[in-house]
Amino acid sequence: MSYTPNPARYDHASTFKACGRSGLKLSQLALGYWHNFGAENDYQVCRSMTLRAFDLGITHFDLANNYGPPAGSAETVFGRTLREDLAAHRDEMVIATKAGYYMWPGPYGEWGSRKYLLSSLDQSLKRMGLEYVDIFYHHRPDPNTPLEESMGALAHAVRTGKALYVGLSNYYDATRAAQAIALLREMGVPCLIHQHRYHMMDRQIEGALLPALESSGVGGIAFCPLAQGVLTNRYLGGIAADSRAARDARFLKPSDITEDKLAKIRGLDALARKRGQSLAQMALAWTLRAPASAFAIIGASKVSQIEENLEALKDTSFSAEELAAIDQILAR
Repeated sequence: MSYTPNPARYDHASTFKACGRSGLKLSQLALGYWHNFGAENDYQVCRSMTLRAFDLGITHFDLANNYGPPAGSAETVFGRTLREDLAAHRDEMVIATKAGYYMWPGPYGEWGSRKYLLSSLDQSLKRMGLEYVDIFYHHRPDPNTPLEESMGALAHAVRTGKALYVGLSNYYDATRAAQAIALLREMGVPCLIHQHRYHMMDRQIEGALLPALESSGVGGIAFCPLAQGVLTNRYLGGIAADSRAARDARFLKPSDITEDKLAKIRGLDALARKRGQSLAQMALAWTLRAPASAFAIIGASKVSQIEENLEALKDTSFSAEELAAIDQILAR
């Protein structure tokens, strides 16, 4: 083992907040492994990003069974770094994984049956070399499986020691989310956290879901807070060959980068510079302002992006005038 963590990594303890009404404090930014951490990526780059994040005080690492590519490989790559560099620091880390999307053929390879969720969790633990994960999520609602069955599987994972906490992801129907949260509470395994898409250009959760989470004491964490790179300076000069829009049209197409959207991004970028921030930093700070969604998952393809994103935590306050200006720019 050649890695020695930064002894000053906890000097900014103010960046940790309690998750909902639980006793668990999370780093406000989590490192996400959805892209750029699979077997197709350079392992040393993946390792350097994980270790640099830990050195900077990010202790929350967000994975899922289907992250890669190929599916499953992000957990394997992360497990190697954990085994070779971070094993002595396991108890300083919050490691999350999920199950819900397609993983293997047949009727037991996706969605929300007890069979699938618990089998998937066992596979995830093997890939990462862990006895337990800190958070196990149901990755998406299953319209064809009773909610009691899916929530019962999450509760079983906690009771058997394979997860410490459970969470929900993509439960955008506030009524269904409230039902799932109530079922887990009745089972004696409260829902810790809900994971949702949230950024300046996608505010669907503000109507009913955020208030429901707040009233239930459930924490919230945003994924895609930078709109997959759109809310950065990445596309201000056009679509670069190494950008996500150019490399992976499954999630962000070049046609998504319209002139109308670019005009809004330029306006937001000008406002960010007035605040002394990059656009990415302002976008992250904006996302973190919601009390019921005080955490965000950042993606990265290089260490410098993680370093830049962490700087957002230095100023997460907005004046009423700044918030109104953001809304006005986006309404054009």
